[in-house]
Amino acid sequence: MLFLYHLPDDILYLVLSYLDCRALNSLAQVCKKMYNFTSRDVVWKKIAKECINSGITQQGRDIFPKIPLKDRVKISQNWRRGHCRKEAVLKWKNNLLPWIQLDSDVMYLSQAADIRAYQLRPDSGGLQRKPVAVYSGHWEDVCRFIVTESHLISAGVDGKIILHQKQGSFSMEYSAHNQEVNCIDSKGGVIVSGSRDRTARVWSLSSNRLGECLHTIPTLDRVWSLAISPSQSSFVTGTACCGHVAPLRIWDMESCQLLTCLGTDFLRGAGVLDIVYESPSTLLSCGYDTYIRYWDVRASTRKCVMEWEEPHDSALYCIQSDSNHMIASGSSYYGVVRLWDKRQTRCLQTFSLSSPTSSPVYCLRFNSTHLYAALASALYALDFKGLDSRGRK
Repeated sequence: MLFLYHLPDDILYLVLSYLDCRALNSLAQVCKKMYNFTSRDVVWKKIAKECINSGITQQGRDIFPKIPLKDRVKISQNWRRGHCRKEAVLKWKNNLLPWIQLDSDVMYLSQAADIRAYQLRPDSGGLQRKPVAVYSGHWEDVCRFIVTESHLISAGVDGKIILHQKQGSFSMEYSAHNQEVNCIDSKGGVIVSGSRDRTARVWSLSSNRLGECLHTIPTLDRVWSLAISPSQSSFVTGTACCGHVAPLRIWDMESCQLLTCLGTDFLRGAGVLDIVYESPSTLLSCGYDTYIRYWDVRASTRKCVMEWEEPHDSALYCIQSDSNHMIASGSSYYGVVRLWDKRQTRCLQTFSLSSPTSSPVYCLRFNSTHLYAALASALYALDFKGLDSRGRK
């Protein structure tokens, strides 16, 4: 063991890169120097990239750099084994169709026509009792909203899009569509919206053209979901699959011309309810046909490269990915949340949050330690941080 103390750091890093999690933890107990050395992120990065929800993406980017990788690898074992504490952190009387977004230590939650911002408690992951901000302006319920660095952009049943300044009182309304705006996304100085009125529209966020509709695309079907590519050169729409057009289509951002359709064998009514890009060429989709599909446009646009079926034949309302190995999905019955490992065909873990009445999981989001799921009458938090590897407090 003594020879390790005399090795240069880069050689020692190379030696330790061959050790697994258990061996590194054992080595950390040898002495204070080894403890300090094995606590460095660079020692754990190779292991972390193979763990689920460790914050290391497939491309090697670190999403949660403020949390030591050693701690994230430990918490990752709780995600894999399903060790967590479940709690309804917020309840309301009337059934709603809530949507949520996480922005660092703030949770944004839509409730009817308003969006409330809650500070997350650093110790428990719960919400502070009073919201720190409330965003209003819609006449009817909010369908979807997104959060950017400077703005919160909401879409509603009233056909409006409202641009809210996060820090300040400025807001601007767009009379966007003739019917409810079901989905919205924003990147690169534009907003893209999709509606029940069978159109998708691109809007300018430039200061000299703010609120101007740049393009209107007749989608020939109701638009349920959409997402802008990380490259900002294209976007994808997910439609109801009630007509004779493919439910997943990719459009050029500048010209709004159709680039390609994804898939060929969708059944009628197999509408796409959620879409998540992982990279400019890879994305996930889910919907009424009970499948999560993983698409890689470099490999094929006719067939997905992987798919996972919901075991109880329920529609899938929402998905989120850690941009590496893990997917979380929300089902249409009994508040069922499932965790999936892309390297496996079967579901990794299942959590039922709705009891005794059934409710869909309308939206879910997660960070390194908590998963939040919005149901019809409550917001649930699953805490994976406060337990050890055996599921004990």
